Amino acid sequence: MRALLVVLILLLVALQLKMWFGEGGYRDVQRLALRVEEQARENEMLAQRNRELQAEVEDLRQGLEAIEERARSELGLIKEDEEFFQVVPRKEEEP
Repeated sequence: MRALLVVLILLLVALQLKMWFGEGGYRDVQRLALRVEEQARENEMLAQRNRELQAEVEDLRQGLEAIEERARSELGLIKEDEEFFQVVPRKEEEP
């Protein structure tokens, strides 16, 4: 009976050691949980950066279109391979 008790205690100690220090044990789980948290923070920072860059791209796209439209209407600028025709109204002669 005493030998059985010793065997059971040794088995319990071995299982506890494996659970706390073995592969896939408590320490590994804690280490992986920390890595998951760190990766989630990094992903959020990168997602925020992507949103900022996307907003900047949209502003530049709209800004370039607005600048081009203004340059065409106010300054008469044209693109390469385009022809520009300016219609000048006639001045009436004064009497």
